[in-house]
Amino acid sequence: MSNKINIKNKKAWHNFHFIEKFIAGMELTGTEIKSIRLGKASLADSFCFFDSGELWVKGLHISEYSWGSHYNHDPKRNKKLLLTKRELKKLEKNVKEKGCTIIALRLFIAESGYAKLEIALARGKREYDKREDMKKKDTQRQLERLRKK
Repeated sequence: MSNKINIKNKKAWHNFHFIEKFIAGMELTGTEIKSIRLGKASLADSFCFFDSGELWVKGLHISEYSWGSHYNHDPKRNKKLLLTKRELKKLEKNVKEKGCTIIALRLFIAESGYAKLEIALARGKREYDKREDMKKKDTQRQLERLRKK
């Protein structure tokens, strides 16, 4: 199955330092997965939180399926993420102790045909870190231009 669905959260790389990444399954309805396969999703401003020991993602916008009738889903509803107990305990412990957060990085369709969400345990960057990263990118671009000549 060659699905090219790969929806990224571009702001995340600019705003956060990643500590560890995980791949999580998602509980979705039928119209949600159909919309994802059409590429109608956005990860901007999405984050994960714990509620009674379960991990949920909030702010993940999946547009309504255009051919879905009254069975269509709510585009902004919270979606449950599926991880192993060990991973959930590790994430919950780190979020409580270290002041980190869990953010959604990438939404994709796996080889098995299921929608997966790549999440990361992250810590926010300071303003000077962001400026430093931008300087590094600029110098890399300039070096690449010089190499091409």
